[in-house]
Amino acid sequence: MATPSPEHHRRIGIRLVGLARRWRQALDARLSSAGLSDATWSALVHLHEMGDGISQSQLAAAAGLDGSSLVRLLDILVGQELVERRPHASDRRVKLLHLTPAGRRAVSSIRKRLGAIEDELLADIDDEEARVLLRAFEKIESRIAASN
Repeated sequence: MATPSPEHHRRIGIRLVGLARRWRQALDARLSSAGLSDATWSALVHLHEMGDGISQSQLAAAAGLDGSSLVRLLDILVGQELVERRPHASDRRVKLLHLTPAGRRAVSSIRKRLGAIEDELLADIDDEEARVLLRAFEKIESRIAASN
């Protein structure tokens, strides 16, 4: 392994933050035409990936939302019959989240749209570059988790 270059390392954080912001803006712009806000599609996709029966606090942490924002969003998703809140078996204060059949169909549609957008945005990235990038993300995430 080559000796890391401080010059390159010092540029990663600021580039990653800016890229993440522009990535989400690009997704949001394309998905908003389908009536999906960033918070809405992100929460639904995270719930789908994490699986039914997670708590509101778990979803808030995964989606990067504060608790009160998530409660308002969940009220909307419940009203649209995309998500159900169910009481925890042993702690009635905790509400567990479940996608409804309509919620699963919505996630399937969102995934198709996301796939097309990601294919467009990543058109110049080959498989090996993608693997290297994902490995680097995993290392960074592990380092962050170990430092907390």
